Amino acid sequence: GPVFKMKRIGYEGKIINVYKFRTMYPYSEYCQELIYNENKLSDSGKFNNDYRVTNWGRVFRKFWIDEIPMIINFLIGELSIIGVRPLSKEYFSKYPEGLQKLRIQIKPGLIPPYYADLPNNFDEILSSEERYIIQKLKNPLKTDIKYFCKVFYNIIFKGARSH
Repeated sequence: GPVFKMKRIGYEGKIINVYKFRTMYPYSEYCQELIYNENKLSDSGKFNNDYRVTNWGRVFRKFWIDEIPMIINFLIGELSIIGVRPLSKEYFSKYPEGLQKLRIQIKPGLIPPYYADLPNNFDEILSSEERYIIQKLKNPLKTDIKYFCKVFYNIIFKGARSH
């Protein structure tokens, strides 16, 4: 259907179902490892040449329309407004062990910290997430307000978009 749920790693490592509008062909989530092995990751941290995404899916992703159903996850308390993206087990396994341990200490979020930092490659994305998590663990409210303001500025005035 148009809305589907994806199994993702949440707070304390629990598996949560994240809701999204479908932007890929059905059952595409089951060939993530194949796509990674064939194409690896781009500098943006996404899969290179991901042929699973439909044409209209690209438009949905560009304007974050596909993520509207994630509001359900926020309302039931599984996601924060600001936070690291909830990842699949396959993608999570690509992260260094230390960052994996940090990631599960906070709730994932709707708006990732990399929209504040605007990293240029996967290593910078990892660094961005680590900085955010460390700050959030020390001062959650101040960190989220600071990141929300940066993200808002970068999206509105710098045209930051998903790659």
